[in-house]
Amino acid sequence: MALLESLLRLLPLDDLPRTGWILGGVSQPESVAGHILGTSHLALALSPQVDPPLELGRVLAMALVHDAPEAGSGDLPRPAAIHLPEGAKKQMEDALAGEVLAPLSGPATEAWAEYSAQETREARFVALCDSLQMGVRWVGYQRAGWRGLGNFEAHFSALDCREFPAAEALRQEILGSGTT
Repeated sequence: MALLESLLRLLPLDDLPRTGWILGGVSQPESVAGHILGTSHLALALSPQVDPPLELGRVLAMALVHDAPEAGSGDLPRPAAIHLPEGAKKQMEDALAGEVLAPLSGPATEAWAEYSAQETREARFVALCDSLQMGVRWVGYQRAGWRGLGNFEAHFSALDCREFPAAEALRQEILGSGTT
């Protein structure tokens, strides 16, 4: 029963919109689940280009759980999160991850703990894939005719991808493809 309840608690991710896109004027933005899938695809595409090699299983597990706490908190956009006391968002996400992921499996909670700590190359890589997926989506929205999303460009311009040259190459491609 605990497993079923935990899986049911993740269902809101399917319909939960990415709030930052709403604030940017996109009327029907991707869902958090769509973002998680895109982040996973990106990690799968870029990880073979990383040297020394990453542990793909850990990378994909972290990509799949990296936004799981949002099933309980909603998608808290950056403009709101910066007004929270330092560490409050992380503390909330860690608590929610424990509630939602612990009944799933040990590997799910381990993946969250590793991602949250950001101490391993794999975790930092997934965090970059998280940001880069937003860049891919940004280009997609612009190509679909959405304008006024220039505030997202600043995020990609400042993104530090030096640890992973393949991620830097994609960042440059994103910046070269976007039209504000």
